Amino acid sequence: MSSVITAGREQDGGHPAQARRRRHHSFGFWAATVAFLLNMGFSAVPTPLYVLYQQRDHFSTIMLTVVYAVYAVGVIVSLFFGGHVSDWVGRKNVFVPALLVNVVSALIFLFEPSLPGLLVARVISGISVGLTTATATAYLAELHLGASGGDEGSPRRAQVVATAANLGGIGVGPLISGVLAQYAPQPLRLPYILFAVVLTVLAVLVAVSPETADRPVPAPRYRPQRVAVPGHARRTFFAAIAAGMAAFAVFGVFNSLAPSFLAGTMHQDSHAVAGAVAFAAFAAGALAQIAMSRAGLQRTLRVGPLILVPGLALLAGGMWLPSLTMFLIGGVLSGAGGGLAFRGALSAAGSTAPPESRAEVLAGFFLGAYIGLSVPVVALGIATQYVSARTVMLVFVVIAAIAVVLCTRVVVAELARTGREPAKR
Repeated sequence: MSSVITAGREQDGGHPAQARRRRHHSFGFWAATVAFLLNMGFSAVPTPLYVLYQQRDHFSTIMLTVVYAVYAVGVIVSLFFGGHVSDWVGRKNVFVPALLVNVVSALIFLFEPSLPGLLVARVISGISVGLTTATATAYLAELHLGASGGDEGSPRRAQVVATAANLGGIGVGPLISGVLAQYAPQPLRLPYILFAVVLTVLAVLVAVSPETADRPVPAPRYRPQRVAVPGHARRTFFAAIAAGMAAFAVFGVFNSLAPSFLAGTMHQDSHAVAGAVAFAAFAAGALAQIAMSRAGLQRTLRVGPLILVPGLALLAGGMWLPSLTMFLIGGVLSGAGGGLAFRGALSAAGSTAPPESRAEVLAGFFLGAYIGLSVPVVALGIATQYVSARTVMLVFVVIAAIAVVLCTRVVVAELARTGREPAKR
């Protein structure tokens, strides 16, 4: 149990000491929230800039998607080798270095903007995000307990904030970099300078925030995160992975190829518009998850495809007409539906695991999800070398829609049959 709870219940310093403790944890909560948001945001800063890199260095679309996709390699590696160690060494001892790792990534973007530098910078940024995601989510929950005086209360506030910071942050990054690229000088430098400075400041603020994790004594022997597949519920688990892969593939398109589709097919050259489209999709995903945070798992899995499928149809239609308005509305609906489908798939995968192996099962889920974030996007990039982007997008949305609908139906049927739906919080 976190030391936050114990500290909040102690009566050793009177009311002024307790008030200071709560203020300190409240400060840490919001510092960690902003740090989480902008660290995730930095991972998507290059989204509206890929077109500029492509024009400057004459990248093929295939190479552009590879530059995007190697990020997933960094995420997967750090998730399995370091995503769980904050339980042993403390939240700040992982979160602060993770923020600084993205500062290193920004410096590589700045000083080595060639293709090898871009690839290395993206992998390093993925390492930062892999270290951040689980650590920051746990840290926010524990800081929330400390700010409330140690009362257990409802964890919903911390969960909502973590959801908004995670998925919403990925949308904030391209919005900021797109606006800077469109209206400020040095579009391939200024966004990285800004984020490097801000992340450095946030690392300092997190460093002076309270530590919330008790370090076990003696410290456990290091081991990588294990990966497990529940043998008793493989049908549910693999259907959930497939749904999560399809949802992540949709988000991957917004973070990689959408700007080039906008410029090449729809003749929208504004970097601010490219950033705004990505922001709209990810923000819609975050808001949809928050709005349905009290809904049951089966309901979430049913509603997600109902929103996602029309959104994908509008995306394809917006490219064929072409219509920016239709494409943007499709992006919002696809983001909202994809966010719900992914949340439902993640919860369903977690429900198949006994408590003692939940982390191992979720590690298997995220392995599949991040494959979905990268491999389909690279395949789309290859396909655009042979057929038009409009045709590629049409085929993609059909496959993604079928995958999400079929897989979520299987998951819902299995949850109903086995009665494994988690209790609402």
